[in-house]
Amino acid sequence: MTGKTDAWVAPLDPGAGPFYAQIADRIEKAVREGRLAPGDRLPTQRELAERLGVDFTTVTRAYGEARGRGLLDAVTGRGSFIAAREASAGFSVDLSMNIPPAPQGVRLGELMRRGLDELLRRSDVDRLMTYQVSGGALADRSAGAAWLAPLVGTVDARRVVAAAGAQPALAALIATSVVAGGAVLSDALTYPGFIAAARAQGARIVPVAADDYGMRPDALDRAAKAHGVRLLFLSPTIHNPTAITMPESRRHDILRVAQARDLTIIEDDPYALLAGDAPPPFAALAPERVFYISTLSKTLTPGLRTAFVLAPPDRDSTPLIASLRALTQMPAPLMTALAAHWIRIGAAGELLRGVRREAAARQELARKILPASARAHPNGLHVWQPLPPQWDRFRLIEEARRASMGVTPSDAFNVEGRAPDAIRLSLGGVPERARLAEALRAITAIIASGRAVERAVV
Repeated sequence: MTGKTDAWVAPLDPGAGPFYAQIADRIEKAVREGRLAPGDRLPTQRELAERLGVDFTTVTRAYGEARGRGLLDAVTGRGSFIAAREASAGFSVDLSMNIPPAPQGVRLGELMRRGLDELLRRSDVDRLMTYQVSGGALADRSAGAAWLAPLVGTVDARRVVAAAGAQPALAALIATSVVAGGAVLSDALTYPGFIAAARAQGARIVPVAADDYGMRPDALDRAAKAHGVRLLFLSPTIHNPTAITMPESRRHDILRVAQARDLTIIEDDPYALLAGDAPPPFAALAPERVFYISTLSKTLTPGLRTAFVLAPPDRDSTPLIASLRALTQMPAPLMTALAAHWIRIGAAGELLRGVRREAAARQELARKILPASARAHPNGLHVWQPLPPQWDRFRLIEEARRASMGVTPSDAFNVEGRAPDAIRLSLGGVPERARLAEALRAITAIIASGRAVERAVV
């Protein structure tokens, strides 16, 4: 078999890892780039072994690995074919879910298999499958402290609490910090998970105005004084949804207000390690008043469902741990142990670097395709796209829906009042860059078409 569909067949590199993995990687890359399409037939295992100069079992293992990644279908008596893409229950191209892309240069499946195998050989399986200490064992907390060290420096592991993701951590912090019917300050456009957590706990959200540098200190001061609020929620690095990273000078200005008004800060910082260039977090600048949340779901993979909360040095974490126990009982022991193991052996850092490389490549793609008004961080997972004057975001969403694309309107992030005409585009959920590029071109074409809805004059 020859032709465009097997242009991926090329000599293997003895220094680039196991041959079977190289073959599977090349199949995956060819699918991602559109050089192999669903239904394309691959060479027989014997034919490919002869062409690459490897033994038959290497190709058998490579095709098995590709099947494990969902790339191949094997039909007895006919051979191996590129699998059809799984039909989505929703959109065929989902730009609405903010998840990290599959890491570039890292075989996540192999990393998981190796990590779990090492865990099961070194750990008591019964211990991994039973109830654990809420807040994480000391080994989990120590791994969390090591993960946070590049951001906040060396910290006592006893200040770290392991949680089953950032969402229950947010809910638990709000529950332990806000009395019934109380309020919390936040950006007027903010993370939907925070909005949901606050409302579920019966907390009122007081929106604070922002500018191109993030939350405005003068607006914060006025809101804190007017409403008597003592709790502030911030996401200062690659803000979701606006993609703004608050500069260090603004962070100090915000802290001066927080100190004057005696505000406790919940700092949700899921993207700081991805950014690589962020100013010091509030938890490093004023640790005595900050609860700091760092989740692995946005930097490594959502399936880990692990987050670390760093408490202020003199604050008792017992109420937080009790609240987390009421919400989720405990972090999933197996996933928490795998996350801690990856951190200890350096695999988490390798995975982070792979996600960052792929995120950067996708942001570069978006920069070349989307209108110049788009706002993003070079390593971020999303783009904030304001719409031209007179464009109605609901019309754009409907146009995208008709093209089987999902996007997120500004309304999902808006605390109160009228939301701006803008959308968030998440770049990590589309498996192949080629499909992502097609979707971004389609969004750009819709915006450029000028089919706006004139607003009624009242």
